[in-house]
Amino acid sequence: MAPSFDWWAKQSHRGTPVVVKMENPNWSMVELEGPSEEDFLITTESSGSGRVRDKGHRGGKNAKQLTWVLLLKAHRAAGCLTSIASAMLSLAAAIRRRVASGRTDDEDDDNEEENENDGGGGCREKENPTVKTRFYFCIKMFLWLSVLLLGLEVIAFYKGWHLGTPHFEFQLQSLWATPLGVKGVFDWIYSRWVLVRVEYLAPPLQFLANACIVLFLIQSVDRLILCLGCLWIRLKKIKPLPKQDDPGKDLESGENNGYFPMVLVQIPMCNEKEVYQQSIAAVCNLEWPKSKLLIQILDDSDDPTTQLMIKEEVRKWQQEGAHIVYRHRVIRDGYKAGNLKSAMNCSYVKDYEFVAIFDADFQPNPDFLKLTVPHFKDNEEVGLVQARWSFVNKDENLLTRLQNINLAFHFEVEQQVNGIFINFFGFNGTAGVWRIKALEDAGGWLERTTVEDMDIAVRAHLKGWKFVFLNDVECQCELPESYEAYRKQQHRWHSGPMQLFRLCLPDIIRAEIKFGKKFNLIFLFFLLRKLILPFYSFTLFCIILPMTMFIPEAELPSWVVCYIPATMSFLNILPAPKSFPFIVPYLLFENTMSVTKFNAMISGLFQLGSAYEWVVTKKSGRSSEGDLVSLVGKEPTHHRGVSVPNLKEMKEEILQQEQKASRKKKHNRLYTKELALAFLLLTASARSLLSAQGIHFYFLLFQGISFLLVGLDLIGEQVQ
Repeated sequence: MAPSFDWWAKQSHRGTPVVVKMENPNWSMVELEGPSEEDFLITTESSGSGRVRDKGHRGGKNAKQLTWVLLLKAHRAAGCLTSIASAMLSLAAAIRRRVASGRTDDEDDDNEEENENDGGGGCREKENPTVKTRFYFCIKMFLWLSVLLLGLEVIAFYKGWHLGTPHFEFQLQSLWATPLGVKGVFDWIYSRWVLVRVEYLAPPLQFLANACIVLFLIQSVDRLILCLGCLWIRLKKIKPLPKQDDPGKDLESGENNGYFPMVLVQIPMCNEKEVYQQSIAAVCNLEWPKSKLLIQILDDSDDPTTQLMIKEEVRKWQQEGAHIVYRHRVIRDGYKAGNLKSAMNCSYVKDYEFVAIFDADFQPNPDFLKLTVPHFKDNEEVGLVQARWSFVNKDENLLTRLQNINLAFHFEVEQQVNGIFINFFGFNGTAGVWRIKALEDAGGWLERTTVEDMDIAVRAHLKGWKFVFLNDVECQCELPESYEAYRKQQHRWHSGPMQLFRLCLPDIIRAEIKFGKKFNLIFLFFLLRKLILPFYSFTLFCIILPMTMFIPEAELPSWVVCYIPATMSFLNILPAPKSFPFIVPYLLFENTMSVTKFNAMISGLFQLGSAYEWVVTKKSGRSSEGDLVSLVGKEPTHHRGVSVPNLKEMKEEILQQEQKASRKKKHNRLYTKELALAFLLLTASARSLLSAQGIHFYFLLFQGISFLLVGLDLIGEQVQ
């Protein structure tokens, strides 16, 4: 009998309602009331005819419905298990392909890939192989030592050596009092090992752990103060405001009522055929009087086809009336800094007051200049106005989601707080407008480091220029989607500041600025946030913590391992609230990236070979996938006496190049340092089981799994 829908009209239900949706199309959606106790009781009632009425039939009906519910849940559980099994099989197949390919990060890229990604063309400095493998060799030796010690500890555990038990000290003393032949060779060796670690290894390890804990607490306090500053800005609704909010209604006649100074727009690029069209189109659509705007396309590409495509794109916009020029350097020295320096040497630059810089994958909104340039009006001390970044592919994969958390905190908290309270922050290299006078006063672009943007910002700050950060003005760009691209980007971002610190420290000390500004530059800007952070992250969680498992006389408190890192991750994720489900992967991934950041920091600090490595971050061009089709469908304006580029031929040429590139054999890689640390942490987690250290075990286990996933290149873009 079909269930009655009169249940909806009842005022009270003693059972729990269950919504059932059968996957079979012959079934419909009904609501079943869970059986209550009275449904299974047989009661008698007196009726007019004297017959006894049995209520047990209700229990039979509900029992049948409950059976269907249980069968449905079992079916769904089986489907879930099938999905999990399928995912695990796919994961195992991916791991098998990685191992079978045998391609690791120690191998050099193919020549074609180097030419495509190398920002400096043939000027890229190759890293010394000895320097490159030294760090990995140390980790590998540490891994083998930990495996040996784990075997020793397992044997000792089964022989009754239980560290931390009340009888351990008595057992050790009795063995020392027993002759060697009686107590056995293993017991003698293990007792000697215990003595060595108690007397010689534990004290320096505990001292190093305590020092890292102090650095960790200092950095946590700094992070907390920044978050409190951001909270204060939000509560008080503080934001930089220009002296004149409305720069003018009529753009073309802005000299009467608005503020429209001469603005130069620069787009440096190198072999970036995936994104050049979107950036050129975006800057050509900026709302600014054409007579007061000049766009420079600074192309350092060494690929003739890419050069031709960019030239044709520039010619197309020239035909549309845009004031745009194409520049290509013959001698391409100095990477991006050399490119910008060469462009600023043009004779016509003296006619312009401001310069806006955008990387090749950035797409400013049409009102970008109207929102940024007015902050310079009647404020001669302002040298830079920086906008924040937004990302078109932040939800592409787990890697881009985790990057979005980091960069949201960087802009929302670090840049905004420093901009509001001290008028200084590191220039992000793009999506910013400089006063040309400030650039010249600071000495112009220099090619001495791989972070030319931070270099010019520090030198301008030492000259007394103030910076403005606009958190509500966004500029779209892309995030690296593969771990390889992200790893190289982070290496450059963390080795360059250490190079710059060595070069700028004498200038900072001699500069005629207040002591507070010197303290902020030296201790907070460079040491705490650029040096100490990667140092303690790697040393504390990847070296000291595993060592304390094998030298348990040195301890790391649970609050250091769990509670404070979780709190800091919570604070970091606040500017991106939609990313809260990823708080645990974010914490683990940040510790995993500490290997790359620590290696980069050491390379920059001691001027090793990889500190000078510059590789253009690979772009996918996702934000411009529809741009070319829209341009093809758009009828270009024909001008007499000039040639019109055939966009259909350009599209066919791009498709042919993409097909050619897809035929190249691509690989996901194995990252040896991350894999070695993964096995080291997993070995340490196995050792922690012998000491029954719960929080330490779970942290080491999940951190080891995180290193393993990253080492197998399973976190970013997957090449099929």
